[in-house]
Amino acid sequence: MSGSYVLLQFGSDLFSHRFEDLESRPAFTVITVDEQVNLIVHIAREAAWSQQHPEIMGPRNSYLYFGPSKTPGYLVYGNGSEVAMVNHLRHKKDASTSRYFTAQNGKELKWKVFPQKMECLDGRSTVATWELSQPEDVFSARLTIKHSGLTMVTEILTTLCLNRMALDLDWKL
Repeated sequence: MSGSYVLLQFGSDLFSHRFEDLESRPAFTVITVDEQVNLIVHIAREAAWSQQHPEIMGPRNSYLYFGPSKTPGYLVYGNGSEVAMVNHLRHKKDASTSRYFTAQNGKELKWKVFPQKMECLDGRSTVATWELSQPEDVFSARLTIKHSGLTMVTEILTTLCLNRMALDLDWKL
């Protein structure tokens, strides 16, 4: 059992990229599945990676259903209920860049947003850190997930992607 797990992000398109572990096993895929009316993005946890970690729990995938012109819509974990995107992008102070979400297990987590990285915290403990790569790297970013984050890894990946999309689309929430 390792203390943390590193996933490398390949691709800088927010709506279509992939994560691999350090052994080049596919871990997650983010792909646009429809753009005809409104954008739909599928985030899938790959079996090649998740089978290496039996402690992984939660849904294997999520879908982001955007509103017209890529406005906030809703998301769905697995076959679960619809959840408004804005519920996973809450902030508690107007001047803060932190964004809060409630995981399916009822815990409130927070993404702290910085110019070159993001940190996901469960209380005072960091469960994941996403950092942009250096120019000489062959990957776009690095995601480090603590062992305690494996029980909600799909939610961590989904909210990471959602936060990055919201920033890029300049949603005023």
